[in-house]
Amino acid sequence: MNAFDAAVWMVGAYLAVGALFAPLFVTRLVGRIDPDAKHGSWGFRLAIAPGVVALWPWMLARVLRGGEPRERGPHLDAAEER
Repeated sequence: MNAFDAAVWMVGAYLAVGALFAPLFVTRLVGRIDPDAKHGSWGFRLAIAPGVVALWPWMLARVLRGGEPRERGPHLDAAEER
């Protein structure tokens, strides 16, 4: 197996794991990261699925950490002060 074949195999394996993880994530685990996404429509879930396939290691890490609090920033702080 040459280097190109190995690279294609590795990318295929990475995407295959992502394709197996995505249905579980979009149906059951997305609410652990974002409580608002728990009530998202099927259209929303289909829209995020390709990103989950591509970024599955980061999504899995966030789920295993128990999600994270909502991001903070000056724009959010100013909006809450109103």
